[in-house]
Amino acid sequence: MAMKSLSFLAILSLLALTLPLVISSDPSPLQDFCIGVNNPANGVFVNGKFCKDPKLATADDFFFAGLHNARPVTNAVGSNVTAVNVNNLPGLNTLGISLVRIDYGVQGQNPPHTHPRATEILVLQEGTLLVGFVSSNGDGNRLFTKTLKQGDVFVFPEGLIHFQFNVGRSPAVAFAALSSQNPGVITIANTVFGSNPPINPNVLARAFQLDPKVVMDLQNKF
Repeated sequence: MAMKSLSFLAILSLLALTLPLVISSDPSPLQDFCIGVNNPANGVFVNGKFCKDPKLATADDFFFAGLHNARPVTNAVGSNVTAVNVNNLPGLNTLGISLVRIDYGVQGQNPPHTHPRATEILVLQEGTLLVGFVSSNGDGNRLFTKTLKQGDVFVFPEGLIHFQFNVGRSPAVAFAALSSQNPGVITIANTVFGSNPPINPNVLARAFQLDPKVVMDLQNKF
């Protein structure tokens, strides 16, 4: 009996030590940055959105139509991403989930990018895709890749660089769910070579082991 009481007290003490850590944990950010202000009147953005009176909520707050329609693919990378997130489906606010439809032209791709605030799970509806992600530096930057057929599913862990490339002979369509109402996206090429203002070409030349003139040519493309 004494041993049972001791075990119970040990578990209780452990919970007492860990509970404050759980309670005090910071929420996941829903935007790139949120600068604190002393006067709320000076605030513009909040981490999330303000909530309407629940009594005024309607079914339309939780509804988005037309995701079955194919989207035109006219850009240089050959894909069109249609996002359904808190910005066009307000009922998603605070629910920690969003959705995208991705249309790929032949040889089109969703180029290497990362979602700073979300894990992504993708299901292929039509076509054939080569997909993959690269692990972090500490893991040796390993490439995890698969060729997906109709109905296949692949997961891209939060924050890791990933891509999809249409290797089939016809257009492809995929749907993906993301574990944030506003996952964010950082397209690697656009960010590195198309930043505003541009990154000093000498910095990128050393990083990529390229001639600065090649870097400037790449920057002109973005």
